[in-house]
Amino acid sequence: MNKTAELYRMVTSQHICPFGLRSKDLLEREGFEVEDHQLTSREETDAFKQQYDVETTPQTFIDGKLIGGYDDLREYFGKGEAGQTGTTYTPVIAIFSVAALMTVGWQFASSSGLLSLSSLLLFIAVSMCFLAVQKLQDLYSFTQSFITYDLLAMRWLRYGYWYPFLEAYAGIGMITGLPALWVAPVSLFIGTVGAVSVFKAVYVDKRELKCACVGGDSNVPLGFISLSENLFMIGGGLLMLLS
Repeated sequence: MNKTAELYRMVTSQHICPFGLRSKDLLEREGFEVEDHQLTSREETDAFKQQYDVETTPQTFIDGKLIGGYDDLREYFGKGEAGQTGTTYTPVIAIFSVAALMTVGWQFASSSGLLSLSSLLLFIAVSMCFLAVQKLQDLYSFTQSFITYDLLAMRWLRYGYWYPFLEAYAGIGMITGLPALWVAPVSLFIGTVGAVSVFKAVYVDKRELKCACVGGDSNVPLGFISLSENLFMIGGGLLMLLS
């Protein structure tokens, strides 16, 4: 016997409700045939909300019973809360994973050895560039978080704005093979200051903070994985000098 559900969602020339689309997709994945009622104007939407005494759309009915919006529908099917909640290392893991795969791809295409110092340096450089881009998307938001734990940025706020540019410069310099003395001191400096700052904030002061390594609006906790960004910078600078 087919299961059916009624879905009321806003679909106008100016706005298509994303939660309406998510509700429809969830119902279909749960094996429901969806009677898709599209509310095509603000007046029609307001009339629906007034009729059923609800504050938002979409709204789903199953067997004539009002289930509610998208979050209510997920709860009905035992799916838990939608989206990312709480702190997570996912952004950092994603960046390092893609950087590693890009390194493997580049080295394979150039027939270079995968397990070599040049591979490691390339991985570090790509990771630094990705991390710099994350920060540069919103410098104000990044600095708002960064200045709460970076020891130099606390004293000289402008350093917080310079930091992503210095990180990008060091990463690009490593990739392009600029002279070591042009790049390594920058990487060593920002990496060392960052490592000391994170170590003090997390392991000495025992503060629970969010890391600005992937931008100011992230939920990455400040800790060892955050410290790895700075250790990579230090390692990249040393590799350039040694090679």
